[in-house]
Amino acid sequence: MKVELIINGKKCIFDLEPNILLLNLLRDKMDLTGSKYGCGIGECGACTVLLDGEAVLACMILAVDVDGHNVDTIEGLAEGDKLHPIQEAYLEEDAIQCGFCTPGFIMSTTALLKENKDPSEAEIRNYLQGNICRCTGYVNIIKAVQNAAKRMNKK
Repeated sequence: MKVELIINGKKCIFDLEPNILLLNLLRDKMDLTGSKYGCGIGECGACTVLLDGEAVLACMILAVDVDGHNVDTIEGLAEGDKLHPIQEAYLEEDAIQCGFCTPGFIMSTTALLKENKDPSEAEIRNYLQGNICRCTGYVNIIKAVQNAAKRMNKK
């Protein structure tokens, strides 16, 4: 099936089998490996990308179902060598341990801060509940989201 997407601002056309997951398209056909295959059943959030600006789990979506849509991955956040303020905040707050879950958390944070420019700690925890980290204990992730909100509100 012919599928046309805008991935990280670039128009892409694919000829795909109807059972290809969006995650596999991104990783295998586009070499965008930031989105991780974690659980494969939509429970961990490691594969989170933005679909038309909303956080979605790429392991749960068929690529053919997003024909004509915009997909943004972790690779599309930075502008050249300049990290996005959310990426900077995660580094600054030491919210990264092994890094496996980090792209999913950052993409979820991106969606959250588009919806709510100044979320409370409870709102952050609620929004990120679909993302699992086995290393950090979440304290620094919450701090990173708060830091990112401050950075982005200064603009």
